[in-house]
Amino acid sequence: MSIHSTLVEMRKFQVITLFPEMFTGVFGSSMMWKAHKDGYAEFSTIDLREFGVGPRRTVDDTPYGGGDGMLLKPEPLFAAVEHAKQLDPSAKVVLMTARGDSWKQATAQAYMESGENYIFICGRYEGYDERITTLVDYQLRVGDYVLTGGELPAMTIIDSIVRLIPGVLGGSESALIESFSDGETLEFPQYTRPEEFRGMRVPEVLLSGNHAAIAAWRQEHSEKA
Repeated sequence: MSIHSTLVEMRKFQVITLFPEMFTGVFGSSMMWKAHKDGYAEFSTIDLREFGVGPRRTVDDTPYGGGDGMLLKPEPLFAAVEHAKQLDPSAKVVLMTARGDSWKQATAQAYMESGENYIFICGRYEGYDERITTLVDYQLRVGDYVLTGGELPAMTIIDSIVRLIPGVLGGSESALIESFSDGETLEFPQYTRPEEFRGMRVPEVLLSGNHAAIAAWRQEHSEKA
């Protein structure tokens, strides 16, 4: 564990899913891997199939009242959440659902600042038995569209929280100047070496060393979403 992490309480993220293998690359690469290595975050998956009903470990069934598709059964969902709660009793339960509140940068900041740990439920098939919502603290969606499961939204939300934990990105201002950090402003254009590439030059003001002029240029070129 990094010596820096002793200043920040480790955040824990558990994910209940039928496809835990989907998270292997995400949690084991890039910024997520670094956050875990340095002791800022801990990630784990819980295979919903292990809590399935009967010898076949059934996790889904047809909906009452008819209709296409299959719903996740309540027994496996309740058992998986209760197992996760045994591992982390104070963790908040988050359900990925198209009916949930829309995820925004300001929401990510609030979730990071809360200091809470989270248990994510990733739905599949046509949906889930409504009774699982009695165990849920937050219902979230990442956009106004439908995906085949809650795994990708869970990855997106966890990534957006973890990267805001102080120390994870490195620079103290990295998360402050980016798009939507104030809820509406898009980040100004940025450039790096070389100064000229295929006839396109870096704006002279950024090469001037005049910090006041650079700040004014960046302010002018930031956009409102």
